[in-house]
Amino acid sequence: MQTTSRFEANALHALISDLRWRIQMLDSDIAEEERNAGNADPGSPTYSMLALALRSRRDNLRASIAMLQGREERAAELSHAA
Repeated sequence: MQTTSRFEANALHALISDLRWRIQMLDSDIAEEERNAGNADPGSPTYSMLALALRSRRDNLRASIAMLQGREERAAELSHAA
């Protein structure tokens, strides 16, 4: 049981790290697209559709990280309780 919890905690940590890296890549892509389009205002009607899609993906990844961090904390609590 402890091994599974430890494995799960390690896997979650690795996944969270990977998602954070992907967010950094998306942030870079968003900034580049905004520079190319000459518009960095997401509320503007002429804002890049690609940048909007990238922002949406980034926000979804942030939500996924928050959920996975909750799981990671629960796995750590179970590991300490055992």
